[in-house]
Amino acid sequence: MKPNRLPALLLAAAIAPAYAAGPAKNIIFFLGDGMGPTTITAARIYKYKEEGLLNFEKFERTARLKTYSNDAQTTDSAPSMGAYMTGIKINNDVISMAGAKPVSPAKDANGNATIDRCGEGNGRAAPTILELAKARGKAVGAITTTELTHATPASTFSHVCDRDAAYSIAAQVVPGGAGYNAALKDGVDVLMGGGRNHFTPYDKERNPKGRADGRDMMAEFAARGYSVALDRNGMIGAPLARKFVGIYSADTHLDYELTRRPEQPSLSEMTRKAIDLLAHDPDGFFLMVEGGKIDHALHGSNAKNALVDAVAMDDAVQAAVDKMQAIDPGLKNTLIVVTADHDHTLTFNGYARRGNPILDIVRSYHDGQPARDADGKTYTTLVFGNGPNRKGERVELTSEQVLADDYKQEAGVRFTGETHGGGDVKLFATGAGSQAFKGTMENTRVFHLMKAAFGF
Repeated sequence: MKPNRLPALLLAAAIAPAYAAGPAKNIIFFLGDGMGPTTITAARIYKYKEEGLLNFEKFERTARLKTYSNDAQTTDSAPSMGAYMTGIKINNDVISMAGAKPVSPAKDANGNATIDRCGEGNGRAAPTILELAKARGKAVGAITTTELTHATPASTFSHVCDRDAAYSIAAQVVPGGAGYNAALKDGVDVLMGGGRNHFTPYDKERNPKGRADGRDMMAEFAARGYSVALDRNGMIGAPLARKFVGIYSADTHLDYELTRRPEQPSLSEMTRKAIDLLAHDPDGFFLMVEGGKIDHALHGSNAKNALVDAVAMDDAVQAAVDKMQAIDPGLKNTLIVVTADHDHTLTFNGYARRGNPILDIVRSYHDGQPARDADGKTYTTLVFGNGPNRKGERVELTSEQVLADDYKQEAGVRFTGETHGGGDVKLFATGAGSQAFKGTMENTRVFHLMKAAFGF
């Protein structure tokens, strides 16, 4: 007969902590928006040639993620990021809400979409990994090269039925104000991005995309003890002992890395500063870092900006690794995850010789001469499945044309803007708890693995 173990189990339960200890004290989650497998390969060749590797490709653990949303075969950024942050499948256009249907906001008297029309009973808020970390005393942050209210960062700290409700999203992250998301407790500790108009009052001349309710949320942040920065110098000089918000663009996203103005920090600089601000918390931290302009360049069928911004995000990953290795040698208490939310229609074309510049026309591996299509015309290695550059009859292309910064690659199907692709994306992980990331997984699984790494 086996001994009765019930009393011992009851005693263990009585003295156990509220949640089990996980291997990771800190998690840094990198999201390359739209950075599908072809973009990764092309960025690798662009920066390091065929034989090289991006920094995050050197991570020990890899996985393949399915990206479909709750209602669509091809996802948009809102439910795909929401899957990572909440662990559930969400409908397209919806920000971290279960069962919600998207309802676009209405325009106010100034012509801005500030009026939330989600309505009562349209879904429920799904707790995010950032909110769970905050509830357990960790410092938390979200930084991006897009508007701070854009789908990816918004999915970490807000819950709305439609990703276009940017003014409502802004209200949810300003502590103590109307519409604040109470799950954020005393506030997200570090916030960086663009789109200051969503946080500042409407002014016909100076801020025509501003808030109709007259709130100056930058001032509200400051009143709550935040350091507030409007440019790179303000970020660099911000003290480390306070919460921080930096919004470095008045009414849009940040610049592409290729044309970034000096008053805007790079993603690497933002990442290093965010870690400096968060790492002093003895309970650890959760930080989300988005390279969001990769997606914008791909939608515009401009591969060069997409590759340069993918490399810039890879540089930010290495900056984080270096920073954390100094703080946490061997990353024994830190998990770093790098992935994408969805693919695009970018693809490789033809049989270019090894060493052919990835953005150039194809030159044959047989003789190094320009390769030609069935009509005798030259073509580029990178093309899109759809997009705006679709002509009735193809023309001869030259290296001077296709290597220009603003060149738009050709597309198979004519669209006004290139769409997402429905293919799987890659994931790379290193550090504490990274061994669990392997195989082909649902994107929702990433949330549960990060949660387990934290011990929640």
